[in-house]
Amino acid sequence: MIKNFFIAIGICATLTSCYEPERNCKAYKTGTFTFTYEINGLEKEGKFIRDDKYSVDYYEDQIDSATVRWYNDCEFVLQDINSKNAIQYKIISTTDSTYTFQYKSAIKDPNKELIVKTGTAYKTN
Repeated sequence: MIKNFFIAIGICATLTSCYEPERNCKAYKTGTFTFTYEINGLEKEGKFIRDDKYSVDYYEDQIDSATVRWYNDCEFVLQDINSKNAIQYKIISTTDSTYTFQYKSAIKDPNKELIVKTGTAYKTN
């Protein structure tokens, strides 16, 4: 009885450790997307248009532009054209119309704690 229990645990652990979320990242390299973000407890919606070299963000009546540098099909860095701040993104899963990503500062500062956040972008075209 106990032997069967450990065999079942081993099989479950093996099956769950092999699970890999779907990542069709190429489908999300370019296009028009919407996303939600929070400021002072209020949820807001923004939009961005990304091509091979640039990303243009539209949020709160502002426009922000960044260059895009892809490391591989699922990881890229956006570097703000004006401020030179850079944010590193990693697509962690995709669906037929969305992708979920993690993002963090691409500039390492030993005096600041590195914060990794997660978001979802919705492809609109």
